[in-house]
Amino acid sequence: MRRVEELCRVAQNRGIPRYTGFLSDREQVLAQAACHKALFSAARFWGGYDEAERKVLCLEPPEAWQEEPLAYLRLAALNAGEDKMPGHRDYLGSILALGLDRACLGDLIADPQDSAVFYAIVLADKQEFIASELTSAGHCPVRAECCEQLPVHVGQATERALREATVSSLRADAVLAAMMHTSRTKAADYIAAGRVEINHLPLRAAHEPVYARDIFTVRGVGRYQLADIGGKSRKDRIFISFFQY
Repeated sequence: MRRVEELCRVAQNRGIPRYTGFLSDREQVLAQAACHKALFSAARFWGGYDEAERKVLCLEPPEAWQEEPLAYLRLAALNAGEDKMPGHRDYLGSILALGLDRACLGDLIADPQDSAVFYAIVLADKQEFIASELTSAGHCPVRAECCEQLPVHVGQATERALREATVSSLRADAVLAAMMHTSRTKAADYIAAGRVEINHLPLRAAHEPVYARDIFTVRGVGRYQLADIGGKSRKDRIFISFFQY
């Protein structure tokens, strides 16, 4: 937050745009608070497409020359069978192994029309470096190419499937177990290990209550949202609906 406040002061006092690296959901919340504290209103978040999760904070004073902080890469797996296609983790690991910080890399998006292709959104000044240095992901050779923008079909929002379940209570461990299709004990283990956040804040105890619209982030597993809480069944269990990101 102190870093964002300083960038706000520089942008305001010198009339020049300033940009952060890619921020997680939680970091975006803190960055927004820092902008409010610094009384800087000419700020926006941009991740390369409307549904992006990781985004850059763009501080752009009126009348200032605006730069393009982001760039795009097309990553194509070469000579790989369907069972050996590199996935999100493979590409993430290979790009970070080039010596880059996580803040240099935004979303990695699978092409829904071609299983051999991913698209990466990166900081503009890292595009050429990654394109020239990235040669493999997982155990598969890869060709990385610079591109001007995401194909329309890649950046489109996908409709998430809404699922339903019943829980014995609205305790965090009970709801998380239902969403993850695992046991309550296993869900409690994730919480005790510090791997679970609710609304981007660490979940401290398995017995904490949860509410409709809460977002659960389970490190190494995925993210879920408790979409709605319904009535009770004849067996006094609570109906919930949820989806996974």
